Amino acid sequence: MQKLINGIIDFRNHSLSEYKAKFSKLAAGQSPDTLFIACCDSRVVPNVFASSDPGDLFVLRNIGNLIPPYKTGEERDETDMSVGAAIEFSLDVLKVKDIIICGHSECGAMATLMADGLNHGKSFTNQWLTYAWPAYKNFEQQTQHPHLNPKLSKHNQLSQVNVLEQIVHMKTYPLVQEKIAKGAVRLHGWWFDLATADVHYYHPGRHEFMVIDQYSAKELLASL
Repeated sequence: MQKLINGIIDFRNHSLSEYKAKFSKLAAGQSPDTLFIACCDSRVVPNVFASSDPGDLFVLRNIGNLIPPYKTGEERDETDMSVGAAIEFSLDVLKVKDIIICGHSECGAMATLMADGLNHGKSFTNQWLTYAWPAYKNFEQQTQHPHLNPKLSKHNQLSQVNVLEQIVHMKTYPLVQEKIAKGAVRLHGWWFDLATADVHYYHPGRHEFMVIDQYSAKELLASL
């Protein structure tokens, strides 16, 4: 708390004048073009590694950057509804054009699955991690993802597989299906390496995660 409070004072003294006009404009409304889904991990800060400003990203964060598969009204629970509401609001109200699901290295959720599998206990964490269980099973079978970087640790490989699995879950939402069919939204899989601060994107044609640098960025931008 002390660091946060001192940070607010530092912001007021050194940065408030720079951002005041921007926040004043944003008070009238927001128009982000991207829904960014990331892990709660305190080390993962999208606005820093993407050099984005306030108002650029509509951010959804949870443990493991997970997307519960779509359920009908009778099957839904309150936890699932929180994620579904963010997806619905971003697409229906904000009209975002891109959805990014971003995993990261050294993810505690993935390390837990690798160490213990899925403990079917009643804790909130164990119940939440059931949405990562399909990724773990796919990874264990090692049949669907032959292009994983062998230099990565097992839990980091799983983290990348999990990004792809959550994209599959995202596609179960009828609203997402509708937007994709109309060409109104695009889905992207990203992965942030904490040790290097490199951001990787999943290349569907090559079936691998590639670092976003000045060279790959040209190809990536041309595909948008």
